[in-house]
Order: sequence, then C-alpha cells, then structure tokens
Amino acid sequence: MRLGRLRLAALGLMLMTIAAAAAGPSLIDAAATGRTDEVARLVAAGAPLEGQDSQGRSALLLAVAGNHVATAKALLDAGASPNTQAANRDTPWLSAGALGRAEIIEAMLPRKPDLTIRNRYGGNALIPACERAHVEAVELLLTSGIDVDHVNDLGWTCLLEIVILGDGGPRHQQVAKLVLDAGANPSLADKDGVTPLTHARQKGQRAVAVLIEQAGSR
Repeated sequence: MRLGRLRLAALGLMLMTIAAAAAGPSLIDAAATGRTDEVARLVAAGAPLEGQDSQGRSALLLAVAGNHVATAKALLDAGASPNTQAANRDTPWLSAGALGRAEIIEAMLPRKPDLTIRNRYGGNALIPACERAHVEAVELLLTSGIDVDHVNDLGWTCLLEIVILGDGGPRHQQVAKLVLDAGANPSLADKDGVTPLTHARQKGQRAVAVLIEQAGSR
C-alpha cells in the first residue's frame, strides 16, 4: 500500500512538472532574469502584469531587484504598477529607492507612484536611499514631491538616517546637502530628542555638521 502511494505521488509530481514545462516560462520568471523580449511576448499574450510569486513579488518588483532596466521599462510601458506591495511590504517604487535604481526611478516618475505607501520600517523611498547615499536616486526622488521630513517607525527622518547610519563621507555629504536644499528640517530630533547636528558632532562628521549648521540648526 505504501509503495502504491509513493508511486502515485511520484506520478503526480511528474505530471505537474510536465504541465509547468508545457505552460512555458512565467512573466515572473522572465522579469526576474531580465529576459525583456520574453516579457514583451508574455505581456502581448495576456500574462497578468500584477501576478505575484509566493512572496507577493510582482514582475516589476523582481525586475527592480535584479536591476534589469530594460525589462522594468518594458513592464512600465505595458502598464505595470509601481505600487504593488509584496508580503514584506516592498513595492517596486520603494525598492527602487532603497536599491538606488536611478534609471528605473526616472522611468517610474511619469506613472505617479503612490508616495503614501510605507515600507516595513514605516519609511518612504527617500529614507533608505539617503541612508545608503544613492546620490542619483535621491536627486530623482526629490522631484516626486516626496516628504523630506517623513519620520519612520524608528523615529528617524532621512537626514537623521544620513547621520546615524552614514559614514559622513563625500556621498553622504552630497545627499545631506540635497535634502537640506530641498527643505528638510535640520532640527527635527529623534525619539530621544537628539538632533541631526548633535548626532553629527558626536560621530565626528564635521562636514555634515557644517551643512546642518548652515541650514539653520543650532
């Protein structure tokens, strides 16, 4: 009896494998590996643009993750949403910011991404882009109308993340200047009442501290 059940299970697995092979590659798979021509063919054949894998990731989100610029642009041109949220709360737009995908962000801007959707830390796309000093991405994100003073669940703004999690080097100096020039409040403190300027001084980030002072913080 046990042998019979094993044979039936093996037969079922074989049939599932054959069926998957007959169905051909999915849009999710093609996007994840940057096969743009295959993506275009599948979309033209009616593949659902907002289909999601077992982790809730859309084809566009996977194209962003792999930095497959042409594939992402093809999906956007076909109408894929930059706002489809995965199980971990990532969206294509949020991921593009966090990963510094400047070319993809630029392609997303005309689609008017939803700036109110938050990542799993309660942040917007700008905060991790600043933390990681993705200068080109930050420049583009700032043209979207994104909130430069948004506070995430840790109690940090983008400026606080630049100082607290950054190294004070040239690229972090650049993003600090960009957000300050865009109107970021230099005096917004963390949950403990510590300001960006105080953090910068404590961490020996002299150049960043000067930028914050020049923006009017005391």
